[in-house]
Amino acid sequence: MMHDFALTEKYVVIFDLPITFDPAGAERGDPVPYVWNEKHATRVGLLPRAGGEVRWFEVDPVFYSHTLNAYDEGSSVVVDMTTYPAPFYVAGRGCDGPYGAGTASLERWTIDVAHGRVRTRTLDDRPQEFPRVHEALVSRRHRYAYTAAAADMTLAYLTTDGNPPDRAFANALIKHDLLRGTTQVHRLPRDAAAGEAVFVPSEGARAEDDGYAIAYVHNPDRGAADLVILAAQDFTGEPVARVHLPGRVPLGFHGSWIPDA
Repeated sequence: MMHDFALTEKYVVIFDLPITFDPAGAERGDPVPYVWNEKHATRVGLLPRAGGEVRWFEVDPVFYSHTLNAYDEGSSVVVDMTTYPAPFYVAGRGCDGPYGAGTASLERWTIDVAHGRVRTRTLDDRPQEFPRVHEALVSRRHRYAYTAAAADMTLAYLTTDGNPPDRAFANALIKHDLLRGTTQVHRLPRDAAAGEAVFVPSEGARAEDDGYAIAYVHNPDRGAADLVILAAQDFTGEPVARVHLPGRVPLGFHGSWIPDA
């Protein structure tokens, strides 16, 4: 099961994980017929965008969730992403992480093409998901990242309709300065639940973080979603705007956005 991938200026980065199709589960009618397969190696592949064969690099078992961004750095490829510890059970139990079941952390993988190895390190071990970057920097070096703080993301994998419960999420958004190794946390009301934060640059912006982080936040008092807009350069300050939507937006709803042509 390949859930996501990454791009650099030279490569398509492909993740081949030990979650494989389960024919018996399909025959039983399992909604998500995939299992953790100890016999399947965990590996990351580099497919040249100019054409050619995939080159594979093995890594320790892990479940890769979502890409933040990737870029070329000399003879290496750097990928920032959210990962869950192994083993991971995609259709039911999630995993057992340091903060409890189903937690993901922000990691950096450096693929050393010249020496055929991958170095991994944790950028932030707090539970978090749905990492985003300034879209203009996709495939190029970035400094800032935005993530949604998570609670128990196992709950997201107990559902098969793409609508995880709000209690899988937390009431905070995180801005990462990956150059300085610092973070800022925007805390929302106690019982709120925040989803993915998309970055939108200001008109004529020059700085990477000159713009806004926009996220759907479930407002329990209204039983509906607010579209919360934060100034990225004043991330811990009061929201620039809070748009009250007429209904709930599932917090697992996420993706890439382009201007209306």
